Order: sequence, then structure tokens, then C-alpha cells
Amino acid sequence: MLDFSRFEWLSFDCYGTLVDWEDGISTAVAEVLKAHGIRRSRAEILALYADMEPRAQDSQTYLEYRHVLHRVMAAIGSELGFECTESDLECLVDTLPDWPIFPDVTGALDTLKRRYKLAVISNVDDDLFARTARALNVDFDAVITAEQARSYKPNRHNFEVAAARMAVEKEAWLHVAESLYHDIGPANQLGIMCVWVNRASRGGATRQTDAVPDLVVPDLATLAKLAEDG
Repeated sequence: MLDFSRFEWLSFDCYGTLVDWEDGISTAVAEVLKAHGIRRSRAEILALYADMEPRAQDSQTYLEYRHVLHRVMAAIGSELGFECTESDLECLVDTLPDWPIFPDVTGALDTLKRRYKLAVISNVDDDLFARTARALNVDFDAVITAEQARSYKPNRHNFEVAAARMAVEKEAWLHVAESLYHDIGPANQLGIMCVWVNRASRGGATRQTDAVPDLVVPDLATLAKLAEDG
């Protein structure tokens, strides 16, 4: 069990950890596919996304996340044999601010905020996160986006930017995330202690890795309770 008294900062991935991006992604893409007479299961859509997103983010030059999402949709269309309309390409960008927040998140963050400084480290554009932040309704002490870092997790640079912004030693920093690929892996590499939020039946929108968290919880409510008790 972690010694929660050692930590000053808790940082969080956003989409997948605080926000149910799998529901948002699968719903938006399914609507586009339906318009083209194509049906795929939720798992199949998420597998396509997990394959396409890292490719779009691995561009030689940094692309804003909205353009990454455009490329992902174009690649899904190509893979399934149709050409995306402009509206199709925008479907993920347009719906992202309305992707649902997990029901345990707001209460858990409120509890954790009483004891720790809170940060978000997210693969997103500033303006897109700002719209999500209004729904989260939590006063984060630091927000580090891919737009600010000019790179995407699992690039360690995003965490290095966060470390400088937070001005925290690794021993006092705990990172919390749903994605082993985007978050737990680079946290392992940098020696940052980390919590894997292993929500049941989640993880279909990210690549699988052998990253190892320091703690596994099923949701943020469990993490908040452990932190309170610890």
C-alpha cells in the first residue's frame, strides 16, 4: 500500500481517467459509420481508434489534437472503405466537450483537493480542455496539455514539462491514470509513482503495454478513500 502522506501533488490523465472517452469515441464514430451504412461493435471501434491515434500523434511535426482527431477519422474511413465528409472529420472534436464524466470523479477530486495540489496532464488542446474543465468544476493547481508541451504522451517530455510547472520532487508526486500506454509506462521510466485506474471493461481505446503501476484501483472514489485513510 502507498504511503499517501508523502505526496504533495496528484496529477491526473483526463480523457479515459476523469472523462469516459471510450463512450464518447465509440458513440461519435458509430454515428458516422451508421450514416455510411456500416456497423461495427464498440470493441471494434475502440480497437481501430487505439491503432490510429498513436500513428496520427507520431507525426514528424506537432499537430494540434483537433487535427489528430481529424486524421484518426480519415484513417478509420480509409480502413473501412469510405471517404469522410467534413462533418465526419469533425465528429470527435465536436462531441469531445460533451463526453461524459465518470460519476465518481467530482466527489473524489473534491476530497483529494482538501489534502493535495491537483494537476492534469492531458493529450489535448488548451481550448478543448477548457470546455471539459467547466464540466469537471474543479480548481486544478496546474494544467499541462499537449499543446503546451508540443508533444503527446507517452513522450516523457510531457511529464518533464509538468514537473517544472509543478515544481515538485518525484518523491512527492503521484500520477493517476487509466492508460498503461500513455501514462503508466512513462511514469515508470521517469521513476514517478503511479496509480492505474483499472475501470472494469475499459482500456479498449489504448495500446496494451507491460507497464507496472504502484497501485491499482477500480475508480477514483476508491483512491480518495485510501488517501483519506492513509
